[in-house]
Amino acid sequence: MNFAILSAGYIAGVMADTVSRMREELVLYAVGARDKSRAQAMAEKYGAQKSYGSYEELVSDANVDMVYVASPHSHHYEHAKLCLNHGKHVLCEKAFTSNLAQARELVALAKEKNLFLGEAVWTRFMPFVSKVKELMDQRAIGDIHALQCGFGQELTHVERMTNPALAGGALLDLGIYPLTFASLFFGTEVAEITGDAVLTDQGVDAGNSFILKYRDGKIASLLSCMTVWMPNTGILFGEKGYIIAHDFWNCQRLTVCVRGENPYDIECPFEISGYEYEVRAAIKAIEEGRLCCDEMPWEESLRLMEVMDGLRAKWGVKYPFE
Repeated sequence: MNFAILSAGYIAGVMADTVSRMREELVLYAVGARDKSRAQAMAEKYGAQKSYGSYEELVSDANVDMVYVASPHSHHYEHAKLCLNHGKHVLCEKAFTSNLAQARELVALAKEKNLFLGEAVWTRFMPFVSKVKELMDQRAIGDIHALQCGFGQELTHVERMTNPALAGGALLDLGIYPLTFASLFFGTEVAEITGDAVLTDQGVDAGNSFILKYRDGKIASLLSCMTVWMPNTGILFGEKGYIIAHDFWNCQRLTVCVRGENPYDIECPFEISGYEYEVRAAIKAIEEGRLCCDEMPWEESLRLMEVMDGLRAKWGVKYPFE
């Protein structure tokens, strides 16, 4: 399968490096960017066969099978739509789109074209997820009733984070990860969401905190912030103890703490960078004739977009293109 990367930024570089080490599974075929020199430099660095100075040229190459969309999430809708309309399977970086309406349109288009469309929330595909679920099944910390998860990085110097026209703010870039962590382990049956945010002068959320109450009585306390560095842990609390997912968004180590016993760690190392798991899941889905990944089905992408739309509406955050 010939794999192409749309954009030549940092995340695109991580993906290019990852795919270049998966030669037995797929081919890093092309890189496309608005700046031809950047596309060419990335292609040369990671061994891609082709480089293009426009996205239109990239998707017009008949040899491209799947495109990884790595542009800012304000442009995911436009670029994923471009790829689908040119007959390409799409693995789109999170957040899937800027809002629910855009996400619904992309899903409808993928169905119409019979093409794979997946949201690359890499956390959902990582090895630690199955380890945590095993511990939950084993009732290692008893019945679990609560979780806490926060993600914070100082990113106010990054334009896409502060610019409303680029769908800036903490929620879509950082907050999607705590939401994902809660969804992975507590499911989707949310009865109520409450919370608030602190907005910047530009009108995007600098930080936010919200609580999810579930129909089965569980509760999740979530936080994301782009003005501070946080430990970035996800913690599941049970009757007998708790499980810590260190660096939960790209977790490679769990700590299990049971009351009255010595804590112990479980290592969950990546094979390459952590991106390899979402790529493999996409390839598997395409080979099996499925249009989305079991790990991140369209229903979940749409649900998360709906939740984030609702939170932004409560906080008064609206992008100029909406």
